[in-house]
This record gives sequence, structure tokens and C-alpha cells, in this order.
Amino acid sequence: MKYQVMLKILTLLLSKRKITAKEIAERYDISVRSVYRYVEELNVCGVPVDVARGRYGGLTIADTYRLPTGYFTREEYAAALNALDAMAGQVHSESLISAREKLASRQKDEKTDLSVSGNIIVDGGTWGDTVKFSDKMKVVEEAMNGGRCLMIDYISREGEHSKRVIDPHVLIFKQNVWYVYAFCHTKQEFRTFKIGRIKKARFTGGTFKKKNIKRSEIPLDFYYPAGELMPVTFEIERESLPDIEEWLGIDNIEPRGNSFIADVTLPDDSRLVSMILSYGGAVKVLAPASLKERVAAAAKTIAAQY
Repeated sequence: MKYQVMLKILTLLLSKRKITAKEIAERYDISVRSVYRYVEELNVCGVPVDVARGRYGGLTIADTYRLPTGYFTREEYAAALNALDAMAGQVHSESLISAREKLASRQKDEKTDLSVSGNIIVDGGTWGDTVKFSDKMKVVEEAMNGGRCLMIDYISREGEHSKRVIDPHVLIFKQNVWYVYAFCHTKQEFRTFKIGRIKKARFTGGTFKKKNIKRSEIPLDFYYPAGELMPVTFEIERESLPDIEEWLGIDNIEPRGNSFIADVTLPDDSRLVSMILSYGGAVKVLAPASLKERVAAAAKTIAAQY
């Protein structure tokens, strides 16, 4: 009984996206306390259900959350829903209503597994992750194109969690990373948010009017002030050139003898050393000397562990 009710609550949330604990309790003849207990167990299982108390509160599920795809084609969903609607009109049955809600929750917004903008397909997720990142991109795009406010659960580079309402205006793709430039209601100013650091996102029901923003107004050097950038010279082996071209960019690499030289300006942080070491001996730091010393020290530390 317990898990049947949990599944019903999940499908109801997927169908309605927002509902009060009292409504769920009355629908399934359980206590409000039991509803909150079931919601806690859904969260433990990885289902992103938010609980907002107060006059305008309720239970909400992130708009990026979807059940696994692959059960039905879009045409099969439509046919099944039509059949259930026809049967429900003749015979009143809680089972029919429940089945229709489950199917409707799966059909909603399942237009594609990838975010599509015009003739461009965006899939910025890691290999093996075909849905999560693309669903976030899709929700941000819908909010941006429709002038719809988003509530996001954001994790900063320092690991700080915060919930913010944002008005997405522009998507930015820089150094193989996707960002959204949005007005932040918390800070009352425009901020740049990394899509990959948005854990959950849902529509608030509010709307906004988009401002006309010029490219020059967007701080495209975000996160890295001039003092945190370092000019670096690399020597690159020919065999590893394709992979490193994707990292540094083809325009920054020139042939020199049997190897290649890259003169680039990169963020001076701990990830720089890790990235260099990930290529083994295929990338050699020629300058500056301080970076050479850091790479050498990190390589010795790794070697000592084995």
C-alpha cells in the first residue's frame, strides 16, 4: 500500500507539477503527515520534490524531472489517452483515472530528448547522460522564449546551495560550457549562471518582459578577472593534436618542427594543472616557469601514491 501511494503521488506531481499536501491526503485518504513522510522518501530516491509551506505553498516537482523514456511512441500515448477518455466518459473508475494521469504525466513535454533551438541541437551532457542536462536546457529555453520566471536550486563553485527566482534572457556557450544570463530576483541584478550547476529548475507561474540586451553589456569574462588569467606556452605532440585542439582551439596552435606550439591565456586555477596532467606527456609546459613547477610537483605526488 505504501509504495502504491508513493507512486500515485509521483504521477500526480508529474501531471499537475504543483499540489498541496491536503489535496493529496484527501484524494488518497491518508493523513497530511503521511504525505510529507512519503515525499521525504521520494526525495531520498532521487525525485526532486520541493516543499513550500505557507499560504501560497505546496508540493512541487522540478520541471526538468522526467520518468524514463522508451515505453511508448508519441502516437501510442495519444491513442491510449483517447481510449481512456472515451472509457471514462462511460464508466466511472478510479483505476481508469489513475491510469490516464500516469500516461498524461509521461506525455507532457516529451517532444524530444535533446534541446533544440532552430536548426541547432544542443546536448551538453556527459556521455551516458542523455536526458538530465538536455532537460535543464529545454526548461531554460522555454522560460527564455516565453518570458517565464524560473525557480532554480543552484550550487556555486564554492559549494553553496541557494534557491533563486531568475528571468532567463540569453544563453551563452563559452569554452564548451553553457551559461544563462538572467535577472536574479535575490540580488536584484543580472547574473550569469552555469547550466551544469543548476540542480533543479521549475516554472514559478510568474512572467517577465525581456529586455533588449546588447552583446557588449554581457560580461563574457565572468569568473576570471584579468589577475586570474595566465599566458601559457605549450609544446604538443602530433599524435595528441586532435584532442588538444578541442581544448585550446585550432586557431591557437601552430606547427613547429615535429611538434606544435600553443600560445594561450587560461584561467590560473587548480583545474589547469589537472587538465595538463590528463594528457600525460603529450602536453609540455614551456612557460611560465611557475606553472612548470606546479605540474612537476603534482606529477610527483601522483607517482608517490603508486
